[in-house]
Amino acid sequence: MDLTRETWTDADGADTHLAVLPVGSTEQHGPHAPLGTDVLTAEAVAEAGADRYPDPVVVAPAIPVGIAEEHRRFSGTLWTSESTFREYVRDVIGSLASHGWNRIVVVNGHGGNVAALQEVTARIVRHDDAYAVPFTWFDEVGEHASDMGHAGPLETSMLRHTDPETVHEDRFAAAAADGADGWGEWQGRVNLAVDSHEFTDNGAVGDPGESSAELGAELLERSADALCDLLDAICDRDPAPRVD
Repeated sequence: MDLTRETWTDADGADTHLAVLPVGSTEQHGPHAPLGTDVLTAEAVAEAGADRYPDPVVVAPAIPVGIAEEHRRFSGTLWTSESTFREYVRDVIGSLASHGWNRIVVVNGHGGNVAALQEVTARIVRHDDAYAVPFTWFDEVGEHASDMGHAGPLETSMLRHTDPETVHEDRFAAAAADGADGWGEWQGRVNLAVDSHEFTDNGAVGDPGESSAELGAELLERSADALCDLLDAICDRDPAPRVD
């Protein structure tokens, strides 16, 4: 059940405690992929997982702005502070739980959100009337996870499968030429770069020319299957706050 498309009366009749909340970012993804890449991919995985799951699952509207100040030099990038982001996510999850959808998977499409989502979902489980867990789709694609860059083969492949009209294939060569091979500027295990423009001229990390719609279909299948497994794992969890 997609809340964006349903009436409140239909939502009122939803016979489930399960919900998925897509979370992404509006930020640069090189010259070839849209600013909304992280939102579009998170939505695609959330919807595919909900469709595959045998029982009803509520799909909440996506949160489109995340923790992305590292991309601030690229036009169109939007960001919020970690504290604002955490409290907003907590409020939305509280809203879902108030309607009885109190076992929630936060389906994340942006690496910069990971730490904040881990912290806020743990705080929700400890103190609120909901059980929430984070799920980052590109960590759940098997051996392909190690190929994750930024606007590289994985994200571009996913978009070529789910939203092909948003991808500029004629710009792949330029993206690779003026992009970076890896994320950051490293001295040992320390990243000296604070913002992405310090190591990539156009925002891309990895070669989008290595992407394909076929790989995107595989990525969506793997991540959606993993999401279904996680929904199974939390469906009977106690949403009550944990009292010491």
